[in-house]
Amino acid sequence: MNIQIFGKNKCFDTKKAERWFKERKIKFQLIDLPRFGLSPRELDSVRAAVGLEALIDEKAPGSELLRYLAYDSDKLQKLLEQPELIRTPIVRDGKKATVGYCPDVWQRWANEG
Repeated sequence: MNIQIFGKNKCFDTKKAERWFKERKIKFQLIDLPRFGLSPRELDSVRAAVGLEALIDEKAPGSELLRYLAYDSDKLQKLLEQPELIRTPIVRDGKKATVGYCPDVWQRWANEG
């Protein structure tokens, strides 16, 4: 497994995801999403795995603007420009990805690999 966790420092679900992987002694790389963001290819890979709507953090200030953008490409561009609008944690294992706290999915990944 090659786990990456994209999260926010003050996100409760990000902390829970970190703890879940630590308890199972699964190595992971933690990336501070607001500081480093996602590359366009990373964002596209996650979008392909979970869908665009799952990426949007409805509670983030400014997220309501995304609803009014007509094209998905415009929404993706806004998420690249303002990574604080992305729901966390994003957990990736290669091309597989989850958004939010998804221990059942992660357990399946661990059992497969």
